[in-house]
Amino acid sequence: MVTYDSIRQNAAVNTYIEEADHALGALGYTEHSFAHVTHVAKTAGDLLTKLGYDAHTTELACIAGYLHDIGNLVNRVDHSQSGAIMAFRLLDKMGMDARDIAAVVSAIGNHDEGTGVPIAAALILADKSDVRRSRVRNREPATFDIHDRVNFSVNDTALELDAAAKTLTLRLDIDTSYGSVMDFFEIFHVRMS
Repeated sequence: MVTYDSIRQNAAVNTYIEEADHALGALGYTEHSFAHVTHVAKTAGDLLTKLGYDAHTTELACIAGYLHDIGNLVNRVDHSQSGAIMAFRLLDKMGMDARDIAAVVSAIGNHDEGTGVPIAAALILADKSDVRRSRVRNREPATFDIHDRVNFSVNDTALELDAAAKTLTLRLDIDTSYGSVMDFFEIFHVRMS
């Protein structure tokens, strides 16, 4: 049986995550390493658990979260589709059930589209809410792009779900000396709309 733990221990999966992060680093993008994919996996699983989804569905969300950025190895452009194809091959080779593969691949393939249910929706929210200073590789503020400014400005972050009220709140403690409030509106409007 393919589980989140078996995915995390798979040498090929971990190589693809490392190499995708190295490729993005060479292009000057923020960190997309094990810290990011583990955070996304845990957050996606937690969201679905709090919403009452069964353990199997939350496990699939964790797997999708861990694998979601491997397509950056191929190219940043359309990395969600490349990642979905790569994940299909990996999961099929590991013997995962076809319905489970379909759920994981659909979530990965849609994580940059802003649509999808329910695993893809949890993955999108978990991925886009991973905002933190430690993701910024470039430590020279004068050369920051908008992603660097936004991430570097964040002192603390919390994603809070109120299932009864059907609300999800992203709380950010920011230092506006690195990025303006308008930077946040600009980047999150694109990410969350």
